[in-house]
Amino acid sequence: MLDLPRLRLLRAVVATGSIRAAAAALDYTPSAVSQQLALLQRETGLRLFDRVGRGIEPTVAGRTLAAEAEPLFEALTKVEGVVGDLRQGRVGSLSIGYFSSVGATWLPPVVAALLAEFPELRLDLRMTELQGTADADVDTDISIFVERPGIEHSPLLRVRRLVDDPYLVVVRDCDPLAGLTEVPLAALAEQRWVDNDLDHGACRQVLLAACAEVGFSPQFSVETHDYRTAIPFVATGIGITVIPEIGIGELPANLTAIPVVAPTPVRHISVAVKKSIIEHPAVLRVLELLEAQVMVHAGR
Repeated sequence: MLDLPRLRLLRAVVATGSIRAAAAALDYTPSAVSQQLALLQRETGLRLFDRVGRGIEPTVAGRTLAAEAEPLFEALTKVEGVVGDLRQGRVGSLSIGYFSSVGATWLPPVVAALLAEFPELRLDLRMTELQGTADADVDTDISIFVERPGIEHSPLLRVRRLVDDPYLVVVRDCDPLAGLTEVPLAALAEQRWVDNDLDHGACRQVLLAACAEVGFSPQFSVETHDYRTAIPFVATGIGITVIPEIGIGELPANLTAIPVVAPTPVRHISVAVKKSIIEHPAVLRVLELLEAQVMVHAGR
C-alpha cells in the first residue's frame, strides 16, 4: 500500500511547483520533503521528478499520480468530517430512501421530529420505489421498502420488519359490497378494477399473487399510477380498487374501505440500515420514530 503522507507531499509539490513552498505549506523542512519524495519514487518504481536547474519538474508519471490521488484525499477529508461530527454526537448527513405511501404518511412527522432534535443534521430524502429493494441504492443510509420474496439483502445492511400491511377494497357506499365487514378476494373477480401501481412493483405483485391463488386475474379498466389518484376514479363508479391499508388515508364521504380475506393480500414493510452507522443516535432515533408511526397507524 502506498504511503499516504508521501502522496500528500507529492500532491503539494505538484500543486505549488516547488519543494520549498510545499514544505512551508505542510510544516516540513525542504530536506525532509526531498527525502520522502525519494522514498516514494523507490516505493512506486517511477521517476516522479526531473532536476531542472536548481529546482525540480514533475514528470508525466508524477503529475498523473498526483491527479489520481486527488479523489482519495477528497474522500479522506469527508471521513475526517464524519469523525468530527461523530465526536460532537451528530451525523453530518443522513439519506433516507422511501416509497410513496410511506412518504405521504410516516415520513413528514419523522422528519419534523428528527430535525427538531438534530438541527444540524442534513437530510437527503430519496424516492427509491422504482428500485424495489433495500439493496438497489447502497448509498442510502436508511431505506424503507416493501419486501420482495427471495431477495437476499447485502451483508452491509441490517434489516428489520416494521409492519405487515393488509389490503382493503375501496368501493362506493352504494355498492352491495359496502355492507360487508369482510370481502372474499374471489368476490372481486368479476369487478372492474382501477389500477393504482406506479410500475408493477412489489406491492402489485403481492396483490396479483393473491388473485392467482384463487384463480383469477384482475380486470383493469383504468390505469392510474398511485393510490391517491385511483380513489377518485372509484368515486365516479368506474370500478373498485384494492389498496394496502397504510396507503388509503382519508377517504371521500361516499367511499368505504373493507378488509379483503380468503386470502388477505399483505405487503411486508421493512427498514434497512447500514451496519456502519446503526449505533448512531440520529439513526436510532429514526428507527424509534418509525416504530411510533407504526403504533399510531395500528391505533386508528
